[in-house]
Amino acid sequence: MGTRRASGDRGTLLAAYVNLMKPHVTVLLLGVTLAAMVIARGGSLPALGLIVATLLGGALAAGSANCINCYLDRDIDLLMGRTRRRTLPSGRIRPRQALLFGIVLGVASFVILTIFVNLLSALLAGSAILFYVLVYTMWLKRTTPQNIVIGGAAGAVPVLVGWAAVTNSLSLTAILLFAIIFFWTPPHFWALSLLIHKDYARARVPMLPVVRGRRETRRQIGLYTLLLVGITLLPWLLRGLGNLYLVGALLLNAILVYMALRLLLDRTKRRARTLFWYSNCYLALLFAAMVLDRVLR
Repeated sequence: MGTRRASGDRGTLLAAYVNLMKPHVTVLLLGVTLAAMVIARGGSLPALGLIVATLLGGALAAGSANCINCYLDRDIDLLMGRTRRRTLPSGRIRPRQALLFGIVLGVASFVILTIFVNLLSALLAGSAILFYVLVYTMWLKRTTPQNIVIGGAAGAVPVLVGWAAVTNSLSLTAILLFAIIFFWTPPHFWALSLLIHKDYARARVPMLPVVRGRRETRRQIGLYTLLLVGITLLPWLLRGLGNLYLVGALLLNAILVYMALRLLLDRTKRRARTLFWYSNCYLALLFAAMVLDRVLR
């Protein structure tokens, strides 16, 4: 009986540490990292060892940033219904332990990427951690409604890590992949913020719906969606990707624009929720179209 209880306690503790890393967020980042590796490779898979090392290093880097974010935002998370059940607000782990865990993950990521991949990928991953923690979490998030616009750069770095892992360099196509995720982030996250704007208001986080209102947020979603559409066409226009990608991008963009327009006209949470969930699928399918274009070219 005691053995079962001890085993259960260890499992609960492990789950608490994993929760700090926000694995549901990391999965999409790893997906675009792998896609960038295949695209950089010209449509073929890199060596299995390189894939494993890059994805492991990327997962640890993302986990590090998320873990330290949880440590710094534990006061905010306690006030928000969506986050108050996270590891730190619920008291499952002490804050100092969470901070130490995040630092260890970041160091491990840098070491693995440096030894088994290359220094450029390690530096890029490390810069993403520092940007997310120092610029977004500690500064932008609590001071400006443009927090997610600028801070979204951290979430776009994984494609650069994947590209650098294969080529040990960066190219115009890699920068365009970065730009796609950068401009995708505001419509995606603002759709979520429309759903939980009362939480942000309660925690005094200056998200766009809190500071500028929900109407302006819907308008900004529409504008950034149009910017995103233009950015997604550049890889085709500059001959980095082919016609198969163009067809996929046009179809996915048409649905995204339609949803953004419906959100502008039909001001309901259902429309915001639909746009938020579709935007996740949109990014995954867009990068899948890129990979397929390279594989079949």
